[in-house]
Amino acid sequence: MDDPKPYHHGNLREALIEAAIEILHESGVGDLSLRATAARAGVSRMAPTHHFGGKDGLLGAVAARAYENFAATMQSEFDRAEENAHEKMRAICKGYLMFARNEPALFDLILSDETRFQWTDELTISSAKSYEVLRSTCAMFKPSKHGPEITETLIWSLIHGYAALSRRTPVSQEFDFREIFAMLDELHLTPKGQVPRR
Repeated sequence: MDDPKPYHHGNLREALIEAAIEILHESGVGDLSLRATAARAGVSRMAPTHHFGGKDGLLGAVAARAYENFAATMQSEFDRAEENAHEKMRAICKGYLMFARNEPALFDLILSDETRFQWTDELTISSAKSYEVLRSTCAMFKPSKHGPEITETLIWSLIHGYAALSRRTPVSQEFDFREIFAMLDELHLTPKGQVPRR
């Protein structure tokens, strides 16, 4: 019989999520297991199964946390930016890049087609929060003649592609955001209420 080990976590589910994130940071999703997560948290090896059902459920909970942090990083940069549409757009793109570079394991987890996890209501809500930061910022500009979704996809494609390329720069090296800002300028987005640039 698998007797629970003594632990002092006020929230066991939270402790397991944090343990799983630590493993992801250290060795990637391939080394993440329910048993390894339980050992890292210092609890019974059955505890993760009780809370998440299986590895897919655990990864789903970690992904939800990752989306929350992703959205918070972009929103924080947005809130600090000057009150004009172009600076707000630069800010969320900067936040996107910061998350990709500072949290590569979580970034890969939520934005890679190779990782499978269980979609839950919690995960759906969390992922929607990150997209809402993008959507609401794009809404500050006049939409494409093909619809606002095209503008959103354009920005997302640009920043995600650049995020993948930028990870070649060592995290220890200070990152220069001027290149992505210049790319955004080349899109000639027009804030609502302004005359388009020619």
